Amino acid sequence: MFEFMETETKNAVIKVIGVGGGGGNAVEHMVITSIQGVEFICANTDAQALRKSTAPTILQLGANITKCLGAGANPDVGKQAALEDKERIMDAIAGADMLFITAGMGGGTGTGAAPIVAKVAKEMGILTVAVVTKPFPFEGKKRMQIAEAGIAELSQYVDSLITIPNEKLLSVLGRGVSLLDAFRSAN
Repeated sequence: MFEFMETETKNAVIKVIGVGGGGGNAVEHMVITSIQGVEFICANTDAQALRKSTAPTILQLGANITKCLGAGANPDVGKQAALEDKERIMDAIAGADMLFITAGMGGGTGTGAAPIVAKVAKEMGILTVAVVTKPFPFEGKKRMQIAEAGIAELSQYVDSLITIPNEKLLSVLGRGVSLLDAFRSAN
């Protein structure tokens, strides 16, 4: 005699959080292209950028610190903004089995806040993958150094880190691509 057992399949809860301007642009692109089975979150210090987002979950970071005006390309401000709203970050990513963090590194919010988001996720036991971009070479050495420091900090808290140098996009897109199109593709 055979005994039938009821089986229940539980789909993994996957969330994607875009942190800062570059991360927000990446999430916006994913939302517009109707990627299914994923919950999208947009987190930024810049209220104006958040108003343009169509992500279902919006997180204004560090309103008291930044006055909703962004981090001014200062990663320390981005970090403090994320720390100010640590509980809200926890609420947004709660229930995730896997979290993808996307950010453009080299500015303020993405560089400073993405490692805090990753640290929170790690503390919550969420499998975390970061997909970040490095600045174009013409954006300057200082911006690249800021990006590399942020990536080094981020790497301490994620299970996997994918870094995409923006100049690699130029080789994929071709040298004839306009600057605006290159930035659009980077996002």
